Amino acid sequence: MYQKHPILPQRLRKVPRQFSWVDHRLVRDSHIDDLSHAAATLYLFLVTVGDHKGLSYYSDAMVIQRLGMDEGTLQQARINLIQADLIAWKKPLYQVLSIQAPPVSQARSVQTGPVHFSDILKKLAGGMP
Repeated sequence: MYQKHPILPQRLRKVPRQFSWVDHRLVRDSHIDDLSHAAATLYLFLVTVGDHKGLSYYSDAMVIQRLGMDEGTLQQARINLIQADLIAWKKPLYQVLSIQAPPVSQARSVQTGPVHFSDILKKLAGGMP
């Protein structure tokens, strides 16, 4: 039997305080903003099938079958997640990484006053409030 060892042991994921394997910082700190739909789908799959250390080893063929992707889409999704610093991959092993705080230069400003609902909708639609 293949023994799993973390690729990056210093980055073992931990259950966040809010008791969810999907860390709220994925959205709150905007890590998800630059992910393709395929990358977000692959991330959710890996979070779901990973063990308590975030490790799993699914073949490309199995991921393609389970997620309904073609090989090129899977490769691009994997690259997207690696570049976003959300996973490590060393064939055949995936590791969902702990989420790191974004650099201060990339952190979004916090709105301190009331926000008009139309401004929120404009922002969601890609416009500036």
